[in-house]
Amino acid sequence: MSDFEQLLPDGWKQPVGYANGITGPVNGRPVFIAGMVGWTAEEKFETRDMAEQFGRTVRNILAVLAEAGGKPEHICRMTAYCTDKPAYLAARKALGPIWRDLMGDHYPAMALVFVDALLEDEALIEIEATAVIPAGGE
Repeated sequence: MSDFEQLLPDGWKQPVGYANGITGPVNGRPVFIAGMVGWTAEEKFETRDMAEQFGRTVRNILAVLAEAGGKPEHICRMTAYCTDKPAYLAARKALGPIWRDLMGDHYPAMALVFVDALLEDEALIEIEATAVIPAGGE
């Protein structure tokens, strides 16, 4: 179970797939994860499919987080940078099951920004994350 609480002002519509804001423990271990892309550990892209790159990207984030002893529910913030808005919108239906498989029903504060390009030419999406592992590593 996550130690984070979603922040939803009275009268605001519940967001789908993210939180407007999130609060959590201040006595934990912060983890800052650099922008990850959808390549393998050998830095090879195996697909140009948006949903598949998204899934690999989230798995890469979780692998880095696990090195610090963290779990998906410890992620409090994510920022995604995407190069292809039409492809992202077309993949949205496929992204939900991928998210739930990897992250469960945990939705951190998130932003999605569409950009002209990423450093890696084959990357369609790059995501950075911030996590806080509660004191005691719960």
